[in-house]
Amino acid sequence: MNLKIKNFSKINGAVKAPSSKSYSHRAVILASLAEGKSKLFDVLYSEDVLSTIRACKALGAKIDMKKEIILKGDKSQTVDYLEIYGTGGKLHNISENPSSDMIDLANSGTTLRIMTSVAALSDNEVIFTGDDSLKTRPMGALIDALELLGVKVESLNEENKAPLKIYPGYDGGEADILGSISSQFISSILISAPLSKKGVELEVYPEFVSKPYVDMTISILEKFGIRIDEEDYQFHETCKKEHTDCLGVMFNVKPQKYIASDYIVEGDFSSASYLLAATAIAGGYIRVENLFADSKQGDKFILDILEQMGAYVTVFDDYVSLRSDGNLKGIDVNLSNAPDLLLTVAVLAAVAEGKTTITGVKHGRLKETDRIDTTCRELEKLGCKLEEFEDGMTIYGETIGDGIVESHGDHRLAMAFSLLGLKYDVEVENGECFDVSFPNFIELMGEIGIEMELK
Repeated sequence: MNLKIKNFSKINGAVKAPSSKSYSHRAVILASLAEGKSKLFDVLYSEDVLSTIRACKALGAKIDMKKEIILKGDKSQTVDYLEIYGTGGKLHNISENPSSDMIDLANSGTTLRIMTSVAALSDNEVIFTGDDSLKTRPMGALIDALELLGVKVESLNEENKAPLKIYPGYDGGEADILGSISSQFISSILISAPLSKKGVELEVYPEFVSKPYVDMTISILEKFGIRIDEEDYQFHETCKKEHTDCLGVMFNVKPQKYIASDYIVEGDFSSASYLLAATAIAGGYIRVENLFADSKQGDKFILDILEQMGAYVTVFDDYVSLRSDGNLKGIDVNLSNAPDLLLTVAVLAAVAEGKTTITGVKHGRLKETDRIDTTCRELEKLGCKLEEFEDGMTIYGETIGDGIVESHGDHRLAMAFSLLGLKYDVEVENGECFDVSFPNFIELMGEIGIEMELK
């Protein structure tokens, strides 16, 4: 189905930001590892998070949607939440044939990366598979690190990609991993390490991209009773030579137990970026609630980017407002700590005056698609002048026109490119994939005055 903007008026409205997909994944997994009952509020029920819920259920957690009536003064309110009775760290693949039955994770790379380590805590084998896109995701760096920790992971296609068969047993010990590939590999080990036999010392070197995502992991681990010790240092041995600018990070995780917790998932800055960017492009005013000033999300960087490009942004404790006249200018920006903003910033750049250079997103080539390549190819279909390089691109603004682009099954590409319809006649083929991370994308766009359609 094709996604496009059908009509819009001057943008003016207030919306609640979708809940964070990253925190939703982690909250479900940590509650499933805890002993006792957790209540999770404002969980994002996107396709990716539903994959994580299915995987945790398959490994023994009891998960149900519940409702609770909350009294506020003389008024009552019904609140939905996810009730999880955790495994206490004693996972068990409930399949009758665990050595051959596969758990389908669909398109969720986050589920695959985090649950690969967690599955080693099961007392029997676990096999994860997924759709064609998921089977292209490289997993070698995580598999190698886990091997050092006594975990055996077998790639059934012999290419260090899914389907992956994880055998029981997690000794722990010392391991190292490149920080330039995927922060989710690091989060995966940190989440599983407390339940290993000996605990884990994990060295991350030499370049640590997307570190805010690991900071997010550590912050939610604390909510479920887990402590992670972290130390920065220079001149570390794994580099084989001394770099004065080479910072390593050592994580020390002692054996610990997860404690059940009631947890509220905060709003997602990466999803909110489409709402904010739409207002910046078309002009108008928006207030986005459930975005917190003290959030550890790296994608909070979108607020700085939009301000640099010419929008007026105000940050409050629990919401953000943006006002724009629709006149944006190009900037130079490094997205190494916020790679999920690549598509949003590329679209902003395409409609802005002047040149925008995006760097620091080499790891974006390992996402749902090679996001650098697909972004450039699809912009070129619209006549955009650009230059592509290994870790980013330069985009010359206001050089595009009408046309049709392809989503490549990438939810972020579908949502970001649909915003071009605010200036041009642009539609996105196979645009329905936005439900991977933002199921109510069309509805929230409608609340601020943008009418969208799938046809």
